[in-house]
Amino acid sequence: MNSMFLATYLALKEVIRNRGRFLLVALVIALITLLVLFIAALGEGLANGNRQYVANLDAQLIVFLEKSDYIISSSRLETNTSRSVRRVEGVADAGAIYTSSTEIVSLAEPLKVSMLGVEAGRPGMPVIVEGREFRTGEARETVIDRNVALRSDIQIGDVIEIRSTQGTDDKFFELKVVGLVEGQSYFFQPTIFVPPATWEKIRPQSESELSSDTPFPNIVAVKLQDPAQAEEMTARLIERVPNIEVTDIATTINNIPGYSAQQGTVQTQGVFTLLIGILVIGGFFQIQILQKVPQIGVLKAIGSSNGVVGLSAVIQIIFVTALGVGIGGGLTYLFSLGFPPTIPLVFNGARSLIAVALLLSIGPVGGMVSIIYAVRIEPLKALRLG
Repeated sequence: MNSMFLATYLALKEVIRNRGRFLLVALVIALITLLVLFIAALGEGLANGNRQYVANLDAQLIVFLEKSDYIISSSRLETNTSRSVRRVEGVADAGAIYTSSTEIVSLAEPLKVSMLGVEAGRPGMPVIVEGREFRTGEARETVIDRNVALRSDIQIGDVIEIRSTQGTDDKFFELKVVGLVEGQSYFFQPTIFVPPATWEKIRPQSESELSSDTPFPNIVAVKLQDPAQAEEMTARLIERVPNIEVTDIATTINNIPGYSAQQGTVQTQGVFTLLIGILVIGGFFQIQILQKVPQIGVLKAIGSSNGVVGLSAVIQIIFVTALGVGIGGGLTYLFSLGFPPTIPLVFNGARSLIAVALLLSIGPVGGMVSIIYAVRIEPLKALRLG
């Protein structure tokens, strides 16, 4: 206990006496913390913008067209595929999902959105948080993601107008907003949901597609009676339903174009930022030790052990690092309050805590060389008597 008290006293006394120098280093650590937390939030935000709808599906398996490589945009199933899937033993329910993009033009500034056709009450239809589900058939009704409402002030009961390029002409369609869902971004865009028949009428189409009124789903979301039998059901579905391939939600997300590369890039940026932090902290404390070699020599000459000297350096490094991380965390919170919803920043609790834990660990790791050097200082050589 005496050694701990002495080491703490020496560490904090030096910090107080040289507070300007240590505060400067704490501010550098704060800036590194700010950068790491924003990179983590950006990575989570971009990932959510790409995968959120798929990740929140009330389903365990996704059915694709055979040889589509589990890419949603490359898959185009037969219209009766969802009915065939529902008839397979072990399937609780299945819902067809139709994907496209459009633009809401009844706003001061047009807003690009993903437009998904889904079957009300089946897997693929998100949980309604306000309002109601749309009617079936060709009802000109829509359910919107809260992200659309935040960006445009659209409310339940409003009528929106969308623009759709069909063939060589731009056509405009009106939809009444009847419900609101949350957390359903798809392919980096906020999302609106419409019935499949309505989707087929109003979606962007090429000249060759205009003659058809039959909607072809991209994928089918499958909810199982027993989620633990996912592997067995995958094989059963492939055997019973022709021209399909089946996979789980995680594989579907990883095959979204650009998702894996995007996350790898963001994570690499975070790792390099942490390495820079280690070098900055290590360099500062190494200089600190070199400047106070005579003082360490005196401490050892009057009886201080290597343990006290090393522990004092560790406590000092941890204190300064924690101070810097605390300041950086506070600045991150303040800055996050001012960012508009269009910027994809999501401060995920678990991801942020991991980032903070790594930031707190870079201090001792970066200062390890200086700690080892301090412990190895010989008193006589330090005092130039050896």
